[in-house]
Amino acid sequence: MKLRFSRFVVLLGLRQAVIAAAIVLPLSLPLSAQAQPQPLVQPILPRTPDQTVECEILVIGGGLAGTAAAYEALLAGRTVCLTEITDWLGGQVSSQGTSALDEAKRMREERFFPRGYNELRRHLYNKYGSLSSGSCWVSVSCFLPSDGHEILQGMLQQAAHQGKGQLKWFPNTVIKDLEYTPDGKQISRAIAIQHHAAPGTPSLNTEPLSQIITDAYRYDNSPRLTKQIIHFNPIQTPNSKLQTPSPWYVIEATETGEIIALADLPYRLGLDPISPVNPSSPVKTNDPYCTQGFTYTFAMERTATPQPQPMPSFYPQYAPYFSFETKNHASVERVFTYRRIWSPDYQQRPRSSRAGGVAEIRPGDISMQNWTWGNDYRPGTSVDNLIYTREQLQQRGELAPGSWMGGLRTETLQRAEENAIAFYHWLVAGTTDSQLGEGVKKPDLNYRYVSGLNSPMGTVHGLSKYPYIREARRIIGRPSVTFPNGFSINEIDVAKIDYREPIYQQNLTSAQYQTLWKFLAGLEFLKLPPGDINPDQIKQRTRSTIYPDSVGISQYAVDFHPCMQESPPEKPGNIERPGVRQAHGPTYPGEIPLRAMIPQKLDNLLVAGKAIATSTIAAADYRVHSFEWSVGAAAGTTAAFALSEQVMPYELVDHLSRPEPLLEKLQARLEANNNPTKFPDTSVFNLDWEEWKVW
Repeated sequence: MKLRFSRFVVLLGLRQAVIAAAIVLPLSLPLSAQAQPQPLVQPILPRTPDQTVECEILVIGGGLAGTAAAYEALLAGRTVCLTEITDWLGGQVSSQGTSALDEAKRMREERFFPRGYNELRRHLYNKYGSLSSGSCWVSVSCFLPSDGHEILQGMLQQAAHQGKGQLKWFPNTVIKDLEYTPDGKQISRAIAIQHHAAPGTPSLNTEPLSQIITDAYRYDNSPRLTKQIIHFNPIQTPNSKLQTPSPWYVIEATETGEIIALADLPYRLGLDPISPVNPSSPVKTNDPYCTQGFTYTFAMERTATPQPQPMPSFYPQYAPYFSFETKNHASVERVFTYRRIWSPDYQQRPRSSRAGGVAEIRPGDISMQNWTWGNDYRPGTSVDNLIYTREQLQQRGELAPGSWMGGLRTETLQRAEENAIAFYHWLVAGTTDSQLGEGVKKPDLNYRYVSGLNSPMGTVHGLSKYPYIREARRIIGRPSVTFPNGFSINEIDVAKIDYREPIYQQNLTSAQYQTLWKFLAGLEFLKLPPGDINPDQIKQRTRSTIYPDSVGISQYAVDFHPCMQESPPEKPGNIERPGVRQAHGPTYPGEIPLRAMIPQKLDNLLVAGKAIATSTIAAADYRVHSFEWSVGAAAGTTAAFALSEQVMPYELVDHLSRPEPLLEKLQARLEANNNPTKFPDTSVFNLDWEEWKVW
């Protein structure tokens, strides 16, 4: 039997389900896969705000980076405003549902993380008696997303108390517009919209994001949402303009680099062209449409008996995409335990090879799903890309004052939601496999889709409140003598690749190939004979780039979930964009330079999260949980430091060819607060990094 929920049912017919712990799997979503993009509707401009709020540091985005920034700023005694599009703190560990910590092996063994991230891990251990509430094999720490939010909320409250700071928390809030100082170099005000469920309508988190996001960015009230217009301003004192070059700082910590686009700052999106610093790129010119796949996660529970598994009406559209991907993973039990987030007595259970070598599965266990050839949605063309480019934003009118609508393609969000629900049905009832062929996929009906406001995802529809975003708009840092086109962290700064492989000489021009080896040679270049470089004369590089302005650390793999070649992503026979995985693999421990966090044009804006200045290949490394915390901690500390020292962040790095005493003071403060700025024994003379394994 096929069923379809209408928009009317979603909005008005789920009142009883709103208070339930779990509801039946939603079998369809209102917008059909064939729907065309709607024209942009100009919003009604408000005349006066409903509320004016003052702060010293405005953090936009309550994911891990934003939470970390607020945490450090509160410990520094600052007044912090923190906005978030959902009602949960933590992004990856909560509202995005990816509550399985991606960590490098040696960093985890040494607990070599920022202090707030270690505090998060300590709270997880205290809550569960272990780092996990479930026996998973993707990580040593898999837990309930709802607990991630609860723990972080408590951490911010404690930080405010300990540091004598003040937190002003604004959930369900988006930034609609920015105002600037007369010289255009500083943000002087941020105009926000906070939404609430309209009287007589279901609670928020009833509909998936695609159905509510456009409404959330409109100033006017609607039948579904009531709005409060908030003006965020710097704290004004009689001497505020005399005490510091800026009375406040704004930190961009959104998941897609939203404020970068809204402020119309220089940024990159998608694939960078092949070059000596990004030699594994598969394209000769920038492709802004091919970004990494994004994922709506969901939870599913093991049951003692088979459950009814009605087919969603849209299932046939998405079924051709799904796969176990490899024969080693070709069982529902193995995929289930990969990110199992709830198995309360798992430490007393026997281990099972069918479950991936972890505790055997029992009824009541709950798993979170995040699978590449499953609920990853991977658009890569101009007709279906999720994050609008600057040109697309201009065409839509979103860059005009008062017209910002979030910068995302709503139709692609909706298709990703359908894809995730279809993936659940495939897992339990499907019989096809797009990569492994016929006869591999067997049904296993002893599961149920978990949903409801009290469920792990905290939503009536059962999907995560916001998708897990792997790649954002990425700023182009400020130009300098050594970076005339703007600062960026690139592939060769972190990747553990032998560039002697023939593909690099084949794909690069002769001049590019020689330039690559000049960069890789480093100081050895001075010892080489004149003429073309012979790569055999160069030692294999065994460390990442060391930055004099490092303010944080990161290590993971260059881990790609590439876009698909054709549109739509689920098209039968579709393939990943060829060549994107060329750089996929291990990295050396990396650093987060302050220059990667400082955008062009605006002096009182710092960038955290996945929107820092990286190439698309480096971004595939700089995106996991501990990195987000480290860059957020650096942003919060730097903003507080800039206020106390009466200095602009860019002034800390504007003469790096010479010593920067205030930069050194900032780095010392970070280190004193147990926020590492470099790995142990970091030195141009230390070439032994083999022990710092990713896995």
